Amino acid sequence: MPSTTEVILKNAFAAAVAVADPQVIVPQHLAKIFMAGQEPKGRCLVVGAGKASASMASALEAYAKIHWPDVVLEGVVLTRYGHSSPTSHIRIIEAGHPVPDQAGMDGAKEILALAKTLKAGDVLIALVSGGGSSLLTLPQEGISIDDMRISTEALLRSGAPIEEMNVVRKHLSAILGGNLARVAIAQGARVEALLISDVTGDQPADIASGPCAADYSTYQDALDILRKYKLGKELIPATVLNHLEHGAIGKKLETLKEADLVNTQVTNHVIATAYKSLEAAADYIRTQGYEPKILGDTITGEAQEVGMSQAQLAREYLTKEKTAKPLALISGGECTVTIPAGLKGRGGRCSEYLLSLFAATPDLPSIAGLAADTDGIDGSEKNAGAWFTKDIREASQAQGISPEPFLKAHDCYGFFAELGALVETGPTLTNVNDFRIILLNK
Repeated sequence: MPSTTEVILKNAFAAAVAVADPQVIVPQHLAKIFMAGQEPKGRCLVVGAGKASASMASALEAYAKIHWPDVVLEGVVLTRYGHSSPTSHIRIIEAGHPVPDQAGMDGAKEILALAKTLKAGDVLIALVSGGGSSLLTLPQEGISIDDMRISTEALLRSGAPIEEMNVVRKHLSAILGGNLARVAIAQGARVEALLISDVTGDQPADIASGPCAADYSTYQDALDILRKYKLGKELIPATVLNHLEHGAIGKKLETLKEADLVNTQVTNHVIATAYKSLEAAADYIRTQGYEPKILGDTITGEAQEVGMSQAQLAREYLTKEKTAKPLALISGGECTVTIPAGLKGRGGRCSEYLLSLFAATPDLPSIAGLAADTDGIDGSEKNAGAWFTKDIREASQAQGISPEPFLKAHDCYGFFAELGALVETGPTLTNVNDFRIILLNK
């Protein structure tokens, strides 16, 4: 039987995921956006992309069946393989993530072609969630899908945070960086984008690279990011570099800007965020007798370094905090894992953070922790993340399984798999970034 501590860790994660369930939040927000007299009239085109977008489409169809019985509903939504959800009118296409593939490009082409058929008075509903940047990979003219794949892989291996990766991808895409909204605006259509945020700051321009949002970045920013991570012509295709360089000197149309949205009918609605999920976990943890401390949803950096930093933070709370209750440190954000050349690695940023925390706290045998991606997939394997309790620490010592070799090899999956301490949920059909919790039992 699982220990009480293990159950508390897993239930806190479940609470964080549940509050971002598209089946619950999409109908709630549709009712607010399309109040009486504001409902779609005639044609309503639904498009989207992301790990949660298929579930969002399913929820929208169920809502429309009851509240918009006369509306003509159609569309296409892209999601990651294994993240589909049943629909009747909106077609779901599964495609590659995080590295784009041909299925994603073909689906993105279809979405752009549909947007070009909009007319004045039509409504475009965009269902956008984390993962959409890769799934909506429709390169601009002169750039192939292989060029995009190679560039994405290089960025992933560089350790660049997702926000910087997306600045580059926006400037290579015919849809991202507000280009989808630009097409709808040209047709005179109304645009309502529903966004589930998996990025720090929850800015529409950053969520799935903002297909319907004004963008703050430039071609020069994209070039600067490649240079920052030493991604030159040896790693990035010439077509990509040439495209960005031409854009930087004004020979390419920039991404959508705020000035382009004056006197238009374009609105972005952020309907779920990482912080709301952290608050839901905190509410649950209080019922279990813990005093929650939300550290924030914007914690980033190398996963191993964040693990060590939070280990030190745990020590400080244990020695300085005056409350008689046990404590729970809850945080979100997206760490990175930089893999050295020659290593493959197994796992992901959540598991790597947790293994670093575990390795850095041999002097705190009573603490417990869990880290997992709310989409249900952490990195290269099929687990959402991992967890540990006092029992797991004792098992690792008894079996002679030391964390240090696994950390050095970036094989956090292997460590927790050997101890039976993986978090395995399967696709959750939502995505509000990573979830981390440390229980401090005094």
